[in-house]
Amino acid sequence: MQTVTVSPKYQVVIPKKIREILQLKPGHKMRVIEYDGRIELIPDRDITELRGFLKGINTDIHREKDRL
Repeated sequence: MQTVTVSPKYQVVIPKKIREILQLKPGHKMRVIEYDGRIELIPDRDITELRGFLKGINTDIHREKDRL
């Protein structure tokens, strides 16, 4: 885990290692979500880039009876 600092303009820099892993480029759009007391940044991807990204996902999860 890496630490970033919020600037006086409320900006943060995404660490280089994370930028490389996510293949982020300048101008790339991000979704910002507050979830359970934390901030999540989600890269905004074109729908065609998402094809097959769930391949191999484990679907053996417990579901409530009303969610089947």
